[in-house]
Amino acid sequence: MRHQKAGLKLNRTASHRNAMFRNMVTSLFKHERIRTTDAKAKELRRWADRLITLAKRGDLHARRQALAVLREKGVVHKLFEDAATRFGEKSGGYTRIVKLGTRAGDAAPLALVELVVPVETRKKKKKKKAAAAKKAAPAPPPVSAEKESAPAEKAPEAKPEAAVEAAEETTERRAAAPPEPQASEAAASPEEPPEEAESDSPEKQ
Repeated sequence: MRHQKAGLKLNRTASHRNAMFRNMVTSLFKHERIRTTDAKAKELRRWADRLITLAKRGDLHARRQALAVLREKGVVHKLFEDAATRFGEKSGGYTRIVKLGTRAGDAAPLALVELVVPVETRKKKKKKKAAAAKKAAPAPPPVSAEKESAPAEKAPEAKPEAAVEAAEETTERRAAAPPEPQASEAAASPEEPPEEAESDSPEKQ
């Protein structure tokens, strides 16, 4: 009889079972969700909860105990860094099991095991994504801004009084200047003597 003996054997030897769950819990903390059968998911939850409790404790001995189970040092570092802020207020229920139906080959019940994300961290992630989207959005080109500011800079300014007086004097001088047709009459005067010579020639005859 198996009284007071926790854990499922899953028709495997102890060494095979421990190696399998060490790989699965490492993948769970690395990717934050994995898909497996329903029986394995329920047993995997016990392994994950124990390691999260060690990570919340956070001392050197707890880190060494976690390294004895998890396969990758980077996963252990990530777990110990995020556990205090992510699971600090909770005393259990760190994982969630979602049933996915049956497998096509042998009709085994499948389930999705994932880490529970608190509501506060979800809001923070949404804010970070919104801020990143604003930063990634293309800014308006600076050329258009210069074009918009150019008409305001080139607006006609009021002329000083001295410039107005100088403009009036130049217009008066142009009005007082002699007309140009006189120059044309003076240019035509040298052509008159030949006409006089033709008129004198009959008188002499």
